[in-house]
Amino acid sequence: MAFRDLTAFLRALEEDGDLVRVRERVSPRLEIAEIADRAVKGGGPALVFENVEGSEMPVAINLFASRRRMLRALEIGGWEEWNARLEFFLDPKPPEGLLDKLKVLPRVTELAAVFPRTVRGGPCQQVVETGDAVDLGRLPVLTCWPKDAGPFITMPLVITRDPESARTNVGMYRMQVFDRATTGMHWQKHKDGAGQARGYERAGRRMEVAVAIGCDPSTVFSAIAPLPPGVSEFLFAGFLRGEAVPLVPAKTVDLLVPAEAEIVLEGYVEPGERRREGPFGDHTGFYSLDDDFPVFHVTAVTRREKPVYLTTIVGRPPMEDGFMGEAVERLFLPLVKKTIPEIVDMHLPVEGVFHNLMIVAIDKRFPGHARKTMHAIWGTGQMMFTKTIVVVDRDVDVHDAAEVAWRALTAIDPERDIELVKGPVDELDFSSRLPCFGSKLGIDATRKWPEEGFARRWPDPIEMSAEVRARVDRLWPALGIPARERKGRGRV
Repeated sequence: MAFRDLTAFLRALEEDGDLVRVRERVSPRLEIAEIADRAVKGGGPALVFENVEGSEMPVAINLFASRRRMLRALEIGGWEEWNARLEFFLDPKPPEGLLDKLKVLPRVTELAAVFPRTVRGGPCQQVVETGDAVDLGRLPVLTCWPKDAGPFITMPLVITRDPESARTNVGMYRMQVFDRATTGMHWQKHKDGAGQARGYERAGRRMEVAVAIGCDPSTVFSAIAPLPPGVSEFLFAGFLRGEAVPLVPAKTVDLLVPAEAEIVLEGYVEPGERRREGPFGDHTGFYSLDDDFPVFHVTAVTRREKPVYLTTIVGRPPMEDGFMGEAVERLFLPLVKKTIPEIVDMHLPVEGVFHNLMIVAIDKRFPGHARKTMHAIWGTGQMMFTKTIVVVDRDVDVHDAAEVAWRALTAIDPERDIELVKGPVDELDFSSRLPCFGSKLGIDATRKWPEEGFARRWPDPIEMSAEVRARVDRLWPALGIPARERKGRGRV
């Protein structure tokens, strides 16, 4: 059973010796961000700041800022053990015989038990503030970088409902606090929240929105998970945590919100209303430019009696979002392989800040297969933003940067093996020729076949015989030769 709320997760990290409570008085303007940045880049623990200027609420940060804590959040020992379970959730196959039915029954029962359930009340509504009592200034919202336009809520779970299908979406979009009752709503045009908002604008209707801050780790993670269309984030969160997420009706909007959340903001977005938002120090390591975005009007703030404000900072990697991105990469690899079955493994290096670089190993089966894979990636969901794709053969460890560089740089003829295309790019990509539109690069670093116009013989890589390696392994301790192992990222 995974963690039911944020407090349970904090308690577990503290028991693990992986959380530090900071009792010195600190400012939410720049100081907490600087401390958190140093901690994550130094491999430090999760942090809870208990004495924050201007607010009675403690601030929790860096909760997911290591592979160990990310695995702890999801209550799994490693990525591999999750594959079979995720595969059943995303693509359950009907049992064919009695034995199969008996085997699958526990899984079906488990899946049925994790559908979100509605409850009458919850801790998130122990305190309810509406009207003139709403004051976002009471929240310890961080200003992370010197040139930020103001304080930004950086780990919100933004809950909306599609105007046509009535499906609920949960996304994570930054929110600049403008004043005591309004914020920006930075849903980029390619995101689901923005798509729903366009539906309301076409209909000229006000869009109701709720924002949960500080949920259990599975629910937080579900907001960034690249789920297939129609799969509920709350359902996926229940599947991750092993029990249903309890949802409670909001007080001033017709939406269900996580009952165990620390804080919930309720309100609406008016069709067509825009306000200048940004700049903001972003995960690219540069400031994203200011632009006009929708405005979120807060009608109610509900919270626990003693809430904890959960937040994060983004900037030059490595940062907390990089470890969350790694979890997305590893947990959803089975889904990617179902969509593009030739993929054996993939890796998005943290330096590529999610969309700038993807290294893919494939089981090459026909001429041009690497290029087919590139275009399949560019045509799939959020992977369409991938700026650079390097395709290697299945025997290359995509997580070993040195091996990838060696194999790729020795395998390519630039004129022959480069694929350039134009298409949609990440809205945060400041280097593109136009906002949201630019070019992308594919590199075919696989072994070339005669059918691909390669008229020479591809050489074999140098490798010592297994017999000699085994004999030297036995002799090595007695040789007295000091040696340092080359440390790659490795796998869990």
